[in-house]
Amino acid sequence: MLLGDERAEVCEYARKMVADGLVVGTSGNISVRSGELVAVTPTGVDYASLAPEDIPVVSLDGSAVAGSLKPTSELPMHLGIYSGASDPDGKEISASVHTHSVHATAVSTLVDEVPPIHYMLAAIGASARVAGYATYGTPELAETMLEALDGRRGCLLANHGTITFGDTLHAAYHRAEQLEWVCRLWLLARSAGTPALLPRQEIEHIVDRLRGYGQAEPASRPYRTRR
Repeated sequence: MLLGDERAEVCEYARKMVADGLVVGTSGNISVRSGELVAVTPTGVDYASLAPEDIPVVSLDGSAVAGSLKPTSELPMHLGIYSGASDPDGKEISASVHTHSVHATAVSTLVDEVPPIHYMLAAIGASARVAGYATYGTPELAETMLEALDGRRGCLLANHGTITFGDTLHAAYHRAEQLEWVCRLWLLARSAGTPALLPRQEIEHIVDRLRGYGQAEPASRPYRTRR
């Protein structure tokens, strides 16, 4: 099956997105890129019932390549990331995750940038901007999203949700989780008083520190070859 591993991974993370409360029902969507092809969640299908063969595969211009189901209506956003976004560290962008997470969406109605309440905001970049509102599934939304993503690995979408990307689906999903957590933290602190915020210079410092975060990859560890 064309992009069998990638389509299975999309199914796995789509169900995880529901279980983790980042979406409700069939909202939100996920994509994984391999070369010139993209596996992406279908529109209007219960994620619990998804099988790899249900996952549409499209080319970078949006043309259908495999799968009988229609891709998500937010396909322009996903393709916009692969064609127009760039990772601040120059890594390849291989996956993107769009959520309707409650706390981040609430924050998107209040501010133009996520306040620096915690250093893990640096998982996104020096800040996390809020993209201006545009109707879902439109080229206008993809355009305003790309503006907000400049120099960042994710952003909020005004009155809508979030989108993040990474060199793996795991990395993109982790950033979506971190963004939601930071937004939840800020809303909780704000409800109790006036939160103390970190200076921008500290967030930028953490951005640099995160580049070397984690364990080095063992030289002997086998790598999966994508088909």
